[in-house]
Amino acid sequence: MNLSKSIELLLEKGVVIPQPFSVEIGKDVPTEHISGDGVVLYPGTRIDGSGTVISSGVKLGHEGPVTIENCQLGPGCELGAGFFRSSVFLEGSRMESGAHVREGCLLEEGAKAGHTVGMKQTILFPFVTLGSLINFCDCLMAGGTDSKNHSEVGSGYVHFNYTPQQDKATASLIGDVPRGVMLRERPIFLGGQGGLVGPARIGYGTVIAAGIVFRGDCPEGGKLIHSGSGTNRDAPFYPGLYGSVNRRVQNNLTYLANLLALKQWYAHARHPFWAGDALGEPLYRGALETLERALRERLKRLDELEEKMDGSLAAAGTYLKGDKKKRIVGEQRNFLDRWPEIRSVFSHRIEESLGLEDRRLFLEKLQETAEKHEKYLPTIKALTPEAVAAGERWLRHIVDGITARAMACLTGKTDKP
Repeated sequence: MNLSKSIELLLEKGVVIPQPFSVEIGKDVPTEHISGDGVVLYPGTRIDGSGTVISSGVKLGHEGPVTIENCQLGPGCELGAGFFRSSVFLEGSRMESGAHVREGCLLEEGAKAGHTVGMKQTILFPFVTLGSLINFCDCLMAGGTDSKNHSEVGSGYVHFNYTPQQDKATASLIGDVPRGVMLRERPIFLGGQGGLVGPARIGYGTVIAAGIVFRGDCPEGGKLIHSGSGTNRDAPFYPGLYGSVNRRVQNNLTYLANLLALKQWYAHARHPFWAGDALGEPLYRGALETLERALRERLKRLDELEEKMDGSLAAAGTYLKGDKKKRIVGEQRNFLDRWPEIRSVFSHRIEESLGLEDRRLFLEKLQETAEKHEKYLPTIKALTPEAVAAGERWLRHIVDGITARAMACLTGKTDKP
């Protein structure tokens, strides 16, 4: 029995494969995008997909069988065991056994998760840590400064991202992009055996105690939450009937605006740091495509929410009365009528024209600092307060500007901010 040509090529490059006949490499996998420097493929590893990138020092399957489909892995990434599809893992990120990571995930430097963690459409900023036995889909989480001071999700946690009305317009923003990328904010702690009902907004410094299912927002942060929000009471449930949709829509619009800001950050601030790496460009392209995929996913979910409004309005006419009916019908009708205009805000590339002076100032300071520190994380940590402030203003212009335009469409106040 002969080894496949791909396995032979990888062995010749220096990839360590202790049991070559137990490893499968798909025919479309570009072996030129697999580094030979310190890469280890343990028994039971399967790799598929033309978009595959495996950088130096990557270790796959050290805890059990692992399947990779169209993932881009940065230097030193370790995936212990599990299934990983169409996601990006940057330098030093790590996941343990039993992982189930589906499309649209982006784990930045040093982000990690324990065993038996499920993710889809999830973005973790540097050093964010998930415990074990967690379901954490449709989230962006930031906060913290380094590997000892980081945002954390306790074991047994769930981000509830699917509603009784069968929609997923539920993405939660835990931290934000303008401040989160600077790695100077207080960490966020989501206590174990708890949950967060999306779409939520949680600010830096927030601690949600263990065992709590939180159903609200805490965007200003800095609070200890030791009880779930909302009243504990029974109420009639009418299939197809939504209540107030304003908070849901507003939180989704803010999430989308943060994604656009993060995409700009990658395009202008992060891209140069990959220039010296042989696999840097395909890794960057994978990250950018992941952010594009995240934008498409969120718009798709809002499309689906809009499609449900006719049925909800009909149900409201049957089950609701008085002022409550007037308010809820008004909100739902407004969203239904204005969604096409709101949606267009996220496709006109407005983000490219916002905060340009602050962007120019920040990028100048970033380049000066990078000349001394070279790598991404040390450079960000070494930025002066002036540079950090300029960078935050640039990204805040994007988030606030996009959100304001979208909200102006929702409210009918079409004057530009």
